[in-house]
Amino acid sequence: MGIIAWIIIGLLAGAIAKALMPGKDPGGIIITMLIGIVGGLLGGWLGKVIFGVDSIDGFFDLSTWVAAIAGSVILLALYRLVTGNRHSHRHA
Repeated sequence: MGIIAWIIIGLLAGAIAKALMPGKDPGGIIITMLIGIVGGLLGGWLGKVIFGVDSIDGFFDLSTWVAAIAGSVILLALYRLVTGNRHSHRHA
């Protein structure tokens, strides 16, 4: 798959991850899009390393989408964990 396909999958996977994990995020829409793109790549890599399967077969394959969404959810959860505490310790 080309880079344009990965960007499209990542953007959609990021939106789906956000829908699966509602709540206020420390970042805006740009951060969510970047998390989706990187999360899609992370999901594909994890699928290959952990399960030994090529989860990046093609744009319309279910395994590609599941891996991208799973990677985006993992990355969004980590992002919230790391940045969530920063906003609660503000000094006036």
